[in-house]
Order: sequence, then structure tokens, then C-alpha cells
Amino acid sequence: MTATLHPVPVPRAEELLAQMRQVRVAIIGDVMLDRYLVGDAERISPEAPVPVVTVVDERVVPGGAANVAANVTALGAEAHLVGVIGDDGAGTALREALQALGISPAGLITVPGRPTTTKTRIVARGQQVVRIDREVTNPLPDRFRDAMLAAAHAVITHAHVLLIADYDKGTIDATMAGELVARGRARSVPVVVDPKIRNFFAYSGATVFKPNHRELETAFATHFMGDDADLEGARQRLGTDHLLLTLGADGLALVSAGMPLRRTASIAQDVFDVSGAGDTIAAWVAAALAAGADIAEAAWLANLAAGIEVGKSGTASVAPAELLERIAAYERKA
Repeated sequence: MTATLHPVPVPRAEELLAQMRQVRVAIIGDVMLDRYLVGDAERISPEAPVPVVTVVDERVVPGGAANVAANVTALGAEAHLVGVIGDDGAGTALREALQALGISPAGLITVPGRPTTTKTRIVARGQQVVRIDREVTNPLPDRFRDAMLAAAHAVITHAHVLLIADYDKGTIDATMAGELVARGRARSVPVVVDPKIRNFFAYSGATVFKPNHRELETAFATHFMGDDADLEGARQRLGTDHLLLTLGADGLALVSAGMPLRRTASIAQDVFDVSGAGDTIAAWVAAALAAGADIAEAAWLANLAAGIEVGKSGTASVAPAELLERIAAYERKA
């Protein structure tokens, strides 16, 4: 049996958004710098069959867990970010980009010799031509791991919700994953996890576990048909209260104990760029839960926010006014 997530009406959304402005979100994970080189491509290189892109604009924005923090700030909540950067120009640029958004970079631990994870996207005529990644995914040396864990514990102490954004870049190991969840649970705050593969089964005890469909199938080495029993079994194996499965263009599926599988379709009107959509969902779910939303309300609002985000260029965020406008339009259409 499958049920549909009910829309959140404007008055309730306004109430939750007002509460979100009082929320402190601890965000622990892999921070990145997203760099965009934007230009035009008029010819093919004589050296190889590739386009020659003449760059006319360059911009940098926070990526990874730092983009989650940017989304949290954009929706009106207070973001407290912990991660690692390198002693390089990209690390400096990320600090400056965060400060420009009103996010303190105090929780960023500098690891000498380790490059700041950077994704450089070359865009021509609105289309991404190539992405160049610079990263090291080895586990952190012990003293930097200890420093990061201490910084994480400090921000969790004053948070209303813990959001762990794990992108398999080596910042979080399996033992740390369990320690972070335990610290959040000890504080009696919701723990939202956005995982990749390396530590997939290390987050037992999380309130919400938010993989995408491909990540879930990769981790379990099986194909999920969307059957309630299969997904409920996965939820139990992961040890999470709620399994929130993102399905791309097909929206979200929510698996909770004692409830039928609940789904909501994507509410995207235009899809321009899907990068960062998962970050938007994680940020909105975490902030909404901390503001008093139930999981169904949080999931529906997050799905709507992601539908707005994918209509924007590059890694982006969603403001409360945009969400309310889209809900009002949704209600008029209904």
C-alpha cells in the first residue's frame, strides 16, 4: 500500500518558516568549493576534438556540506558548520564565500598539505562542458580528526538539529559517524544524515537517513522495486527512524515504522541544473524538523524546495518567499 504525502498549506508553512528563523543547525561533513568558469564555445580545438571555451565570467560558491549551510542560512535558520579545508587558495576562497553569506568559517579545520575539495565546472552556452575535481579522500590524520570531532561536539551542544553531510571525501570515518549520531541522540535533537557509500551502514540511530535510489541499491547490492516490505527492511537494517529516499524526477519516498510507504512526485516546473538538489532537501528537512514539523511535512516542503532549486543555474539555495509563492501557486492549481 502506498500513500501520498499531503501538501503543507500556506498558513502552516508560514508558521514553520517563522519557527525556522529561531533554529540552530549543526552541519558536520565534507565541505567543498564549487568553481564555475562560464563562457562561450565558437570553435573546436585544432589540438583535439574538444570545444574551445572562452571564459568571460568566473564565480565560486560553497559546495558540499558548505552548500548545505548556505541553504540553511537562506531559509532563515542559523548554520554552524564544521569541516576541513586545505592551506590553499581554494580554502581561502571558501572561507570568504561563507563569510559573504553570513556563515562563520570558525568551524573549518585547516589540514596542511591536503587540498580543499574543489569542483570546477566549465560551462558554455548554459551547458556544462566538463567538471574537474581536485580532492583527497584519505582519512584524516589523528590530530585533525580529533580537532574536527571536538569542534563538532561543541556546535552540537547548542544545536536544535544535527545534519551530517557525508560525501565520502574522508572527513568522516565510520567510528566518527557513530559518535556523531550518539552525541546528537544524547542531546535529544533530530539527526539527519545525507550519506554516500563508504559509511552507509555506520549511522544507526539517525532520525532521518536520506540516500538517493542509486546509493541505496549500491549499498545493498540489490534492486529495489519500491515494495513496502523491501524498503521497510532496508530502514530496519539502517537503524533509522525514517528512510527518506530521493528519486530524482520522480520525487521522494518516505519509509517510517508502522506507516505505509508515502510518496510525493517532483514539483519541479523547470529543470535547469540538478547539482545541489540533495543539499537543499537535507537542509529543509533538518530545519523543518527542528522547527516542529512532522516528518511528512518536512519531506513535502523539502521536495518543493528542491523543485525550485533545480530551476536555477549551478549550486543554489531557496528563500522562504520563493517557497511560499510556489505553495500558493500549487494551491491555486489544485
